[in-house]
Amino acid sequence: MDVSEPVRVDTVLAPVDGSDDSEAAVEYAVAIADRYDASVHILFVLGREVVHGMDAGAVEEGEVAETTQDFLEEVTAISDAYDVPLTTSVAHGFSPSIKTRHPGSVVLDAADAVAADFIVLPRESVTDAPTDVLEKAAEYVLSYASQPVLSV
Repeated sequence: MDVSEPVRVDTVLAPVDGSDDSEAAVEYAVAIADRYDASVHILFVLGREVVHGMDAGAVEEGEVAETTQDFLEEVTAISDAYDVPLTTSVAHGFSPSIKTRHPGSVVLDAADAVAADFIVLPRESVTDAPTDVLEKAAEYVLSYASQPVLSV
């Protein structure tokens, strides 16, 4: 009889986009990290409209930075309640010059960069709100991730 090794999780990646669904994903990520004595890395992915707006000068980078920081501070409180170590980063989910760069590929690249063992992200949206960047990437991540993925 072949006995499998228990699941080992050292780093949980929680991609976020500032939506309520991504905040819920952080709650799940922190719970998983707490269960496995792991850390959480929160990746804030900027959407197409924000990236294009910043490139065109129509959206102030300082405003985007402040909004992003406010959201990250809110979700950091979730990890503080569980005493789970947390790191954060921000990435552009789209590129006007690299056509293969989209939220799904950004999430998978970040998972490799932080050596994530588990990914928790919002599931595909039934609405098309422009701020719900990651919900549109869920199917791609579920299809191509080498780590276990929980879509919430």
